[in-house]
Amino acid sequence: MKRALIVRHVPREGAAGYLQPIEAAGYHIDRIDVASPDFAGVDLCAPDLLIMMGGPMGVYEQELHPWIPVQIAKLAMRLAADRPTLGVCLGSQMIAAALGARVYPGGQMELGFAPVRMNGAGAASPLRHIDGVPLLHWHSDTFDLPDNVELLASTDIYAHQAFRRGANLLALQFHAEMGEDPRFEDWLTHFWADLDVAKQCVIALRGDHDAYGPGAVAAGRAMIGEWLATTKV
Repeated sequence: MKRALIVRHVPREGAAGYLQPIEAAGYHIDRIDVASPDFAGVDLCAPDLLIMMGGPMGVYEQELHPWIPVQIAKLAMRLAADRPTLGVCLGSQMIAAALGARVYPGGQMELGFAPVRMNGAGAASPLRHIDGVPLLHWHSDTFDLPDNVELLASTDIYAHQAFRRGANLLALQFHAEMGEDPRFEDWLTHFWADLDVAKQCVIALRGDHDAYGPGAVAAGRAMIGEWLATTKV
């Protein structure tokens, strides 16, 4: 059986809605937390599929989080080998850094449900499933677009919302996996300061989650399912 490894930067940010298409594609799923003593010894080149999820830390906060340069170095080796890799939010920023791009504070919190804007490449990619669908955004960091990748989607706040390289690399800044996972309440509790920065009302955001979440997850699952069908393990 093919094996997938999910790297969690904090326990409350897992693969959520993406678990279904990953399992449907025939993968056995393992998980590792970066806080685990075992993380330093993990070979990120070994899994058939690597999924790196989000987290509140910045890629540039390496003195606070010494596992970050370790992960980037291991990830760079995997990307050089062109092994199937998916990055979500912080995971997408890790991919950008591993490809040599700068990751930095964007100066504005992008938080709430809103669609991304496809370019021509995005509309012809698996991202077509999320076209026009309100998706959860929750970040304030951004990155320069790495060399030799294809930009797929943007928003008015941040131009670099999704990119790919060939069939095996997909980086997504947004959270199309979130919308039905009860851990969303943990986000509201633990990341409450972000709501103040973004001037978001927790009651309104919870209502948007109930209204848009199921559609976002359905679209996100279709996107990941199609992407997995095109990867070359």
